[in-house]
Amino acid sequence: MEKTSKPADTKEPEITPDEILILQDNNFNSNNVCVVTGAGTGIGRATALAAAANKLMTVGLDINEEEGKKTQNLARELGGQMIFIQTDLTKDQEIESAVSEAVKLGSIKYLANIAGIQHIDSVDNFPMKRYDLMQQLMLRAPFYLSQLVIGHMKQSSDGIGVIGHMASIHAHICTKNKPVYNITKFGLRALSQSISAEGDGKIRSFTISTGFVKTPLALNQIPAQAEQRGITQQAVVRDVMMGASRIKEMMSPIEVANLFIFGFSKHARYLIGGDLLFDGGVVLTY
Repeated sequence: MEKTSKPADTKEPEITPDEILILQDNNFNSNNVCVVTGAGTGIGRATALAAAANKLMTVGLDINEEEGKKTQNLARELGGQMIFIQTDLTKDQEIESAVSEAVKLGSIKYLANIAGIQHIDSVDNFPMKRYDLMQQLMLRAPFYLSQLVIGHMKQSSDGIGVIGHMASIHAHICTKNKPVYNITKFGLRALSQSISAEGDGKIRSFTISTGFVKTPLALNQIPAQAEQRGITQQAVVRDVMMGASRIKEMMSPIEVANLFIFGFSKHARYLIGGDLLFDGGVVLTY
């Protein structure tokens, strides 16, 4: 394939109502709150929209105010209820404030820990400031948010609550030059299992593990990878990103969001500390 081939589609897909999984669940109502981190873009945005479409009072957290408010508007266009709170998840006070605001809107029953960043470097070259930032954002913040909301879940009318975490195939396998990403994703599985071990079947937690998803985090890598490797953008997606996948197309954010909705619902009551591995076969069919 010649390098002059047309660019790969690097635009985050728009979400239409017919793509959203709608489930019947008595706890999916506007009196119950679903907190979603990383709600400004990608999987976080899609999950916030899906939660709002399922009649939950949705509270989206993100450091990006402009994109967060866009998500809020999109949720309301779908007929859902959503409040956006600009939040720096590396600051305890802002996390505490966000939870305090969420409590005012109803009973916190669901938490989706999705916010994350990436940095590509080897262990011996990895900048420790970046290590600290990724640990704070992708492991400490999910732990602290979980800690803060569990008490509210226990105090709800039925004592039920569910916490979902966005993991990755990198919560199962480690690839080179992603050491801290690997560490945090393995850590989220441990956090999920720890919450579930203490939850007596009422406070459940789970992780979702995917390969590449059509988010800005992934899509922004394509042109640079193509130039660096001297191949087309389509080849980057097909051979590099999706090389070990049996499906050669990245998941869409709403496909991942629908897994959160299923995991939160009554239909997943036996999903306790488990992991939803939707990876196109990368991990188990190598």
